[in-house]
Amino acid sequence: MNTRNIRFKSNRVRDIITLFHEKLDSMYGGGEVVVFLDMLFEAFLGWDKVRLLTSKEQTIDQSDLLRFHWALEDLKQCRPIQHIIGYTDFCGCRITVSPDVLIPRPETEEIVQWCISKFSIFNSQFSILDLCTGSGCIAIALKKTFPQAEVTAVDVSAAALEIARQNAQNNGTDVHFIQADILNGASHLSPLTFHLIVSNPPYVRESERAQIQRNVLDYDPELALFVPDDDPLRFYKAIATIAKERLAADGLLVVEINEVLAEETCALLKDYGFTPEVHSDFRGKPRWISANLNP
Repeated sequence: MNTRNIRFKSNRVRDIITLFHEKLDSMYGGGEVVVFLDMLFEAFLGWDKVRLLTSKEQTIDQSDLLRFHWALEDLKQCRPIQHIIGYTDFCGCRITVSPDVLIPRPETEEIVQWCISKFSIFNSQFSILDLCTGSGCIAIALKKTFPQAEVTAVDVSAAALEIARQNAQNNGTDVHFIQADILNGASHLSPLTFHLIVSNPPYVRESERAQIQRNVLDYDPELALFVPDDDPLRFYKAIATIAKERLAADGLLVVEINEVLAEETCALLKDYGFTPEVHSDFRGKPRWISANLNP
């Protein structure tokens, strides 16, 4: 990699910050670069925001300076900041990420928080199923909030499940992980019924590739992103089939969706006997559907 264009004036914190803004503001915007710096100083040096603000005249070791050097190079190549530091924070959980799993998004965090609000009245044990779990972030956040719940998480990718199991252990949560392709049914699932079935499945159509940002397209696993244009709701059909068989009578199905396919996804769930409701995210875009199974 050509590193000639990146030269820190010194190993003083102020000069590190200045060069990051000089090289990255035009790509990401100054506000986003501030977030990157906060995350890097925390990950590399253990500094919080206050320490960073009050230590700009301090110098750092040459070995640490080299870490910032490579982080800046990576950010110039649109590598996600979460891959650079190796983790992200999600609903109070620290989630390890890698190119084998989707980086959890704020929109998904919003869905989990909504689910938590709906199930906060449960005082007894109940069961949760997370389909297409990826990093395990949804299942782990729910288990951490509801330690009495029995949580099962499914994914087709062995590599993703390895990350998910590591995340569950790191967050002190007991989640039952299963490697399976949900497109082939749910005979492997136990318990028999679930009170909450939640999923963030692949939903980006192949024709939408050109709209995907480079830091997602180049670094997130395609297996977890894309579906064919001629069958974009294939995972929702599988999820609806499983939910129709396994959702408790008073249970709730919650799925993240492609915003442009909200109406089609609702229609599909109605065909499977559900009463769906579309919810918008903090940007005002249709982002998830909750659904009850009709009697």
